[in-house]
Amino acid sequence: MSLRDTLPERSALEAALELEVADASGANVKFGSIFAEQKTVVVFIRHFFCGSCQSYVQHLASVPDAALESAGTKIVLIGCGQWQALKYYAETTGFRGAIYAESTLQLYRALGMDLQNTALTPSGQKKANYVTRGLLSNVWHSIKTGPIKAPSLIGKQGNASQLGGDFIFGPGDQCTFAHRMQHTEDHIEAADLMKAAGVTLT
Repeated sequence: MSLRDTLPERSALEAALELEVADASGANVKFGSIFAEQKTVVVFIRHFFCGSCQSYVQHLASVPDAALESAGTKIVLIGCGQWQALKYYAETTGFRGAIYAESTLQLYRALGMDLQNTALTPSGQKKANYVTRGLLSNVWHSIKTGPIKAPSLIGKQGNASQLGGDFIFGPGDQCTFAHRMQHTEDHIEAADLMKAAGVTLT
């Protein structure tokens, strides 16, 4: 198991549980409270204008509610921008679950997501299924759905080089799965993440 997939150390997890994220109204929510009562897939995306992450989230949004309910699981997103972008992000991606903002990056760091780069999938490595656009197409998509569509959010989208990751937490103060991105197209496949969470897709 690589470092990118190791579970957070207990001390790091306990510190993370006490940190706060912001909801769509700007209210602070303690991170640990999000999954205190239920197993939760928590996907840390990159900035809110990132076209690749938007494509990935659209895959997550297609997971049937019935499949999640049957597994006693929910999906939550956390982005590194500011809370004012959350409503826009939900509308853009069609994601129906809770989305939070964590612009300080303290939570990212606490959980080991300390890489920042804008690299694409390395040469010779298979691209993830959600990566359906080439570089220029993705850049244009990011601009079109970001600054052009929502100019008032420029500067609120988050750090363009911050990488995210995919985790499974709860119920309670436990983490059972971790995957930290190494480049901008490195979210774990949505189907594999759902399998790890015990969500059956047909």
